[in-house]
Amino acid sequence: MVKKTILKGTYCLLINLNQNQSLKIGKKGEIQFKKGCYIYVGSALNSLEGRIKRHLRQNKKMHWHVDYLLDSPKTQVTEVFYSDDGFKHECELATQIARKSEGITGFGCSDCNCPAHLFYFQNESQATLNCLEGFKKLKLEVKTLEDLGGV
Repeated sequence: MVKKTILKGTYCLLINLNQNQSLKIGKKGEIQFKKGCYIYVGSALNSLEGRIKRHLRQNKKMHWHVDYLLDSPKTQVTEVFYSDDGFKHECELATQIARKSEGITGFGCSDCNCPAHLFYFQNESQATLNCLEGFKKLKLEVKTLEDLGGV
């Protein structure tokens, strides 16, 4: 029997929002989101692949802040970047991305002291560049959805 390796690490979801929208985000309440591209930074030390697949699924229980954003028909995950080095770099990566973006205060960071784990960019190319620069500055090997078999 072949034992499947459980991936552990940090990931970024690139999320396009095709129009301005107000969404209720769990206990945070209503948040105004501008049309553009968002980067959500997360981590999974149990099953990185499972967490990413869960985020990409349509019908799921609303658990994390990002679930509410992804539940909108006006959003689409366009890419996932991740590092499966076995460590949680979520806060360090969020700090890198925050330097050149607008953070959504309190989003996705209720279990740490970061100001935000969701960041706004006007377009996907800016978001992609900033995300990849963050991984590079932390010396993390970047993988994509394609590396997970397209999920």
